[in-house]
Amino acid sequence: MGFNLFKLVRTGLLALAVAAANGAWAKSKEISLEELEPTRNQRQTLLIISKVMEKYHYREVKLDDALASAVLDRYIEALDPNKSFFTQQDINEFEYYRTKLDSDISSGRLESAFAIFKRFRQRVEIRVDYAVEMLNTHPFDFTREETYRFDREDAPWAADEKSMQDLWRQRIKNDILALRLADKEEDKINETLEKRYTNIKRRTRQFDAEDVFQVFVNAYTLSIEPHTAYMSPARSENFDISMRLSLQGIGAVLRSDNEHTVIQKTVPGGPAAKSGQVHAGDRIVGVAQADGEMEDIVGWRLQDVVDKIRGQKGTLVRLSILPKSAGASGQTKEVSIIRDEIKLEDQAAKKEIIEDLPGLHGMRFGVIDIPAFYRDFRGQVEGNRDFRSTTRDVRNLLSELEQEKVDGIIIDLRRNGGGSLTEATELTGLFIKEGPVVQVKDSQGKVDIERDLDPELVYSGPLVVLVDRNSASASEIFAGAIQDYNRGLVIGEPTFGKGTVQTLVELGQFSRGNKDLGRLRLTIAQFFRVQGESTQHRGVVPDLIFPTAETAQDYGERALDNALPWASIQAVKHDQFGLGDMNVLKIRSSSRVASDPGFEFLLDQEKAIKEIQDREIVTLVESARKEDWEERENRQLERRNKLRSYRGLEPISELETEDEEQESADDEEQDTEGVNRIMQEEAAKVLADYIKQQRPVTAQATSL
Repeated sequence: MGFNLFKLVRTGLLALAVAAANGAWAKSKEISLEELEPTRNQRQTLLIISKVMEKYHYREVKLDDALASAVLDRYIEALDPNKSFFTQQDINEFEYYRTKLDSDISSGRLESAFAIFKRFRQRVEIRVDYAVEMLNTHPFDFTREETYRFDREDAPWAADEKSMQDLWRQRIKNDILALRLADKEEDKINETLEKRYTNIKRRTRQFDAEDVFQVFVNAYTLSIEPHTAYMSPARSENFDISMRLSLQGIGAVLRSDNEHTVIQKTVPGGPAAKSGQVHAGDRIVGVAQADGEMEDIVGWRLQDVVDKIRGQKGTLVRLSILPKSAGASGQTKEVSIIRDEIKLEDQAAKKEIIEDLPGLHGMRFGVIDIPAFYRDFRGQVEGNRDFRSTTRDVRNLLSELEQEKVDGIIIDLRRNGGGSLTEATELTGLFIKEGPVVQVKDSQGKVDIERDLDPELVYSGPLVVLVDRNSASASEIFAGAIQDYNRGLVIGEPTFGKGTVQTLVELGQFSRGNKDLGRLRLTIAQFFRVQGESTQHRGVVPDLIFPTAETAQDYGERALDNALPWASIQAVKHDQFGLGDMNVLKIRSSSRVASDPGFEFLLDQEKAIKEIQDREIVTLVESARKEDWEERENRQLERRNKLRSYRGLEPISELETEDEEQESADDEEQDTEGVNRIMQEEAAKVLADYIKQQRPVTAQATSL
């Protein structure tokens, strides 16, 4: 079997494949337990996947009892992530499968996986029936001192049925309180929750054999490495549809987390990102069309939510959002978004100039914001000589900024999740003479080198690359190359740490008759910098690290189970530019940041979000719950107004205001932009210090 290593990496399809492989394919038909049996094709597919994983995965795979144990734990977690359905008695019975699944997988047997799922479905029906009955018959006392553990990932399983019933009593009480705090009409609360709970049962009944198979196989693949996943034939078909429709909608990548739909990221230039009201980590708890009724979608399957949000260009969708900063017990907000096509122009690199700031020593700096590494491959294939690309756009922006006589350039890669490898390589070439940019090592140990072959040095002046925890993949390749060449200063937070390469494998090619058996997204290689270090796991560690990095230690690849570790290989010969001593720059920057109101705001906000994320228990006393929410909102409002005051803006009285007289759209944009500019402005001051302390870097380089 032969793979074209960069078949999908170059075109940037892998990011969409990640989203397409998550969740299960939505169906409307309810499936009886008798119908839930594995098919012959699924048995064959499991055999093929185990062989492909063993032979071609970048990580050496040994299917043994240890892996079988991990698969069982992950499969149970995938079915019941918050430990709300199975009891410890169920888990004890499942121990029978712990050392059995390896032989099952290697033999293509699926009876164990289906038996566990059938037990799960039975438990869901029992829990939901109990919840609906209690909701309509049991009075709740919201003055009673009691707490609810809403995050049960690390909690023990409920010991028995009695313990599970008490857990559900607390859950119902918590759900009622949450809707009250969200100002839900009292007579509608029971109706909303009954519908929510029965939807969980209905949607579980819609799982067919293909869904069960996909969940189990992904428990197997994800027990080996987090970027390898299986897409069933139906899911593969939906992936193809999503590829054709990927540029239309609200522009957000969603993932399923327990019974919630979480925004994984917003697409640069998309309606969600442009709204300024939707952010990564927010939860969508309701969806409505234009003037339609808001529908509670807690407990829905991911594809059902996607189908509800997806729609024609120009139509309006309303989302009920539980902000990341509000936590599980916070108040929701409603956001209206007009669905639109995400145009390349909206994702394109843009420039601005930072000037007239204290600490710039009278200098002016050009900022080039690059949201993604894009390339119009269709235009290129069709022979359009003027097709758009990141490198072409940045080349033009550099020319414009040099004509405007800026003293240095800042390349802003914050929130840039990657894209085309070709663009990462060619963009690096604008700032160096020809040379290697990144090394790629495959599962057989063979190393290929991606090189910039153009000897032209487009920009040779002072350079800063600004990164954060969300700078990933192609962003890390570019930033790592600039750092290895000592071509510029890398500033910000350690990057995401995504340093692996995936490809899509059509599994049917291994079957007689070339059946449609779905696809496997397989990790087949790893990126290494020219100095020999991997971008995997650690990411790119900046030369100068901002204090906000303290809250990003368990973020990105570092937070994923079974992620490939950091590694290194032999360096390749490359030029080096001289940057000089960084110590003075670090000392001066640390001194500024310590008294900067902008960084104070960012650090306070990060601290508040971390406190919320670390919280696993909430009170079920209504007055205390409301007081806690109001206190948190007041602290957030105080932080926001402190920053607005520093920016010369009038204070606001509410975090989410509809009063156009109080806060104009321009004012709100300035407020949002002010948060975005905090790191940019400090990067400009660091660059000014650098230029002042030594002559600008020139095109002269020493060869190593």
